[in-house]
Amino acid sequence: MIRSIELKNIALIESAVIDFTDGLNVLSGETGSGKSVIIDSINFVLGAKADKTMIRFGEDQCSVSAVFDISDSPRVKEMLIEMDVEISDELIITRKFSVDSKNSIRVNGQPFTVGMLRDITSHLVDVHGQSEHYSLLKQSEQLKVLDKYVGEAINHHKDKISDCVTSLKAIDKSLSGFGGSESERAIRADILKFQIEEIESAELSSDEEEELISKRKLIQSAEKLSSSFSGAISALSSDDCAIDLVNKSLHDINQISSLDDKYFAISERLKSVSVELNDISATLEDYSSECSFDEADADKIENRLDKIKSIKKKYGIDIESVLSFLQNAKEEYSRLINFDEEYSKLIAEKKKYIDQLNKLYFELSDLRRKNAVKLCENVEKQLAELGMKGAKFSIDFDDLKEVSDSPYSENGADEIEFMFSANLGEPLKPMSKIISGGEMSRFMLALKVIIADYQDIKTYIFDEIDTGISGNIARIVAEKFADISLSVQVIAISHLPQICAMSDNSLLISKNEENGKTFTNVLKLNETQKISEVIRLIGGDVGSDAAQKHAEEMIEKANLFKKHL
Repeated sequence: MIRSIELKNIALIESAVIDFTDGLNVLSGETGSGKSVIIDSINFVLGAKADKTMIRFGEDQCSVSAVFDISDSPRVKEMLIEMDVEISDELIITRKFSVDSKNSIRVNGQPFTVGMLRDITSHLVDVHGQSEHYSLLKQSEQLKVLDKYVGEAINHHKDKISDCVTSLKAIDKSLSGFGGSESERAIRADILKFQIEEIESAELSSDEEEELISKRKLIQSAEKLSSSFSGAISALSSDDCAIDLVNKSLHDINQISSLDDKYFAISERLKSVSVELNDISATLEDYSSECSFDEADADKIENRLDKIKSIKKKYGIDIESVLSFLQNAKEEYSRLINFDEEYSKLIAEKKKYIDQLNKLYFELSDLRRKNAVKLCENVEKQLAELGMKGAKFSIDFDDLKEVSDSPYSENGADEIEFMFSANLGEPLKPMSKIISGGEMSRFMLALKVIIADYQDIKTYIFDEIDTGISGNIARIVAEKFADISLSVQVIAISHLPQICAMSDNSLLISKNEENGKTFTNVLKLNETQKISEVIRLIGGDVGSDAAQKHAEEMIEKANLFKKHL
């Protein structure tokens, strides 16, 4: 639920902090005072599309911060953990928008995208306004309402359908890999065969290119290597060379090595030097012999490197990618030359999944149809309580059509339409064609009362959903709001005194002018101020004893109703 929101430079609001409570929060005020700005601000922080017109004139940016209590929202906490966001029982969302269209979103201090924000807030708040009335006239939206009523049971079916659709898409992709006609497949097979033979005939190995480049470097440095090895070998093993001089030194020290341990130690060290020098000399001889290259060796290496370069140019940036290309080509070639067998296998597998998908569609439709009957009964009951005793509501399902090929829907194959009759004796007709604004408001409220028990969202926002109703029906609507607010926080913009009287938290939105500028203010009403606001909404005179008494009676009756819920 929303604990508070802080607005800065939003439309006519320079700065405001609004605290919400459990139960029913009612925002009222004169037309044009800025009530809709509050709802727009909440929508903005929930992830709605940003608009520069939100920014207060003369300012560079606007911002909205909202504090949510998520102590009773386990799904939201799970999602935050998956997003590596530090969690507690409090969630703070801050969103800023500037005149140059820069968007900044932070959730508990972590940067978020608009998409991530919407994923989270869709489990926190449900906003209902006049626009939703129009969307509910669309058949696609009507199906969403029914599914929301069915609840968690429908997700199990949709998960199975999703798995089946994923498998079918994979099969279709494999089938498309076979190419088109028989002649097209034959051409493709010939191309693949040539590519496979060309790569295999090159007899590539992963380390060969590196070794060839090293050899080429040695060949290019052959003269320098030969000169260096020759000089080094001569210094070690020619007449009066290093080895001879060391051996002479060793011979001289050996004659006195038995006289003292330290002389013996020197003798041993000279022996080691002599052995090491002889080994180095032999190694240099070997290296020198390896540097004996002729022009044929150089040509052979260059030709091989050219071959590898040519293969890489066609099939990959390196040998590893060429070998990967070869493996894929072999697999595709195998499928093409075994076309009949592979194709028949895939077609049989596709039929199995198509049959499974149609069975799942039927099961999903059956679940929807059974729950549709219950939903219609509950809606009619709620509408009767809202003064529409003769109203009838039903959900028409089109005949279920079997699927035979793509596209495959993960939402089943049902097409439904809400059918409605407002008065006793009148036939049911498509709701989109006959329902009035006032009837739509009551129908929407009836739905929300019912669906509130089937979802985990903890805040409902109603933006003048009471349009088109008055009198005793307005009282009943207020009672419905109070009923819903027992389990869900309700924030409602209303112009009805009955709803204001029923509020647990009354907020007055007003507008004033100072120094040539217009400001919108939000005031939390105490009991005395609440009475004055009810009088205003009634249309009475604040100084009238009769109006005062009437307002007090309305609030007293509302409090008594809530006490007995």
